Amino acid sequence: MLYMILKHAHSGFRWLVLLFLLVAIVNGLRNWKGTRPVGDAERKMNLFALIFTHIQFLVGLVLYFISSKVVFSGESMKIAMNRFFLVEHPFLMIIAIALITIGYSRAKRADNPGLASRRVFWFYLIGLVLILAGIPWPSKGFGTAWF
Repeated sequence: MLYMILKHAHSGFRWLVLLFLLVAIVNGLRNWKGTRPVGDAERKMNLFALIFTHIQFLVGLVLYFISSKVVFSGESMKIAMNRFFLVEHPFLMIIAIALITIGYSRAKRADNPGLASRRVFWFYLIGLVLILAGIPWPSKGFGTAWF
């Protein structure tokens, strides 16, 4: 029961993560030159994107240890689905979340709005690309769904 709740939450919550990351990236691009100060709404959007990715990571961490798709065995590396959920998915997500966290921290400490926006843009964009590469999309054939 808990597994199914967490699995559906993790699967559906990804859309919020992707949405908040996209909005934060677009805001970073809009204020690239730093001609206007970064507003509270933009800072909050950057923070929400950070918080949502961390919540998603925590739910995924619990699923990592209770999911039947994660098989801790030497044979797992020979089976594409087992390798993906055991190694590839967590590795890409950890790197993405680390980059998003670093980007947020560096943007927060930036001297001018343009530099802060560029940092959010690049770090969040690279994180988003890694997240998109690491999502088990239905087309990968791992028995996953859109929601």
